[in-house]
Amino acid sequence: MANELIEEIFSGEPNIGFTERAVSVALGLGIAAAAAQPRPNQWLSLAALVVGVGLAVRGATGHCPVKAVQGGRSAI
Repeated sequence: MANELIEEIFSGEPNIGFTERAVSVALGLGIAAAAAQPRPNQWLSLAALVVGVGLAVRGATGHCPVKAVQGGRSAI
């Protein structure tokens, strides 16, 4: 079951362009790094980590499932 979910997330035709991918990776890594700093609110750190990793994966794969559902055009 987990393998199917992972395959579904990482599969799909790239639907974001190079610039959008680069920005997603840079922002995602920055947010994830900021989440690694000790904070009094651990839930905020966890949320930042999840968002950061999600953006980094989106940029690395070039596929955005949200954009695919909304009918976003393929990357050129």
